[in-house]
Amino acid sequence: SDRSSLFDLDARTLAPESVVPLADENGAALDSEGLAIDRDGTRLITSETEPSIRRYSADGRILGRLPVPASLQVAPAGRATSNQTFEGLTLMDGGRTLLASMEYALAGDTAGIVRFQTWSRHHGRFELAEQYAYRTDAAFLGVPEVQALPDGRLLVLERGFTAGVGNTVRLYLADPRRATDTSGVENLTGQDGVRLIRKTLLADIVNCPSLGATAKQPQPNPLLDNIEGMVITGYSKGRLKVLLVSDDNQNAAQTTRFYRLRVRI
Repeated sequence: SDRSSLFDLDARTLAPESVVPLADENGAALDSEGLAIDRDGTRLITSETEPSIRRYSADGRILGRLPVPASLQVAPAGRATSNQTFEGLTLMDGGRTLLASMEYALAGDTAGIVRFQTWSRHHGRFELAEQYAYRTDAAFLGVPEVQALPDGRLLVLERGFTAGVGNTVRLYLADPRRATDTSGVENLTGQDGVRLIRKTLLADIVNCPSLGATAKQPQPNPLLDNIEGMVITGYSKGRLKVLLVSDDNQNAAQTTRFYRLRVRI
């Protein structure tokens, strides 16, 4: 949850089974967003305020932190905006690479172009590696989550909100394998010869059947809300099972809801 509690859920019912509180080095709560489980059981967790990626044990002890490029840090230290930094987190290449997605653009980059930062594992430690650029469908859409597929491609979630209209949530298949390394590119304009991550629309959640869902605020489909968590729960012959979750922001007009999807890629 945003206020730094890590829940274990029953795989079938999704009912909470246990909870572990998380905190920073001073015992203060974090704005936790992204989660990846390393092969040794270590929890890799982002916070979007600094931003940071910390390594936690299963019982919530801090084991270390990963380096973050200066430009991705929140101003004035860097060019990012607080609460618009690391949202998605996923392990790739059998755990050899870690990827974190920024939610929105850096100052100086064109709105809608967000950076995906990677770390490579060397001698058991993650070190800064390539960075890639991804363009959302519109400037008001951010990237709240990303998940890796076994073949090196990514599932990318785009999400935005318009007052009086509701949420936009779209799921894309993205391929970073031929994208330009943008770690040395100061400003991304979309006109600078940089090869962006290629993407293909898989699903616009507004077109999914509502299945009896209700909304407490205007929505183009009552199924929609602030969807920002995603995990792949099954993969076979180009078909995925995907679990999404929405965040109600502790707002009475919003709903925390789980969504199970079957997706053909």
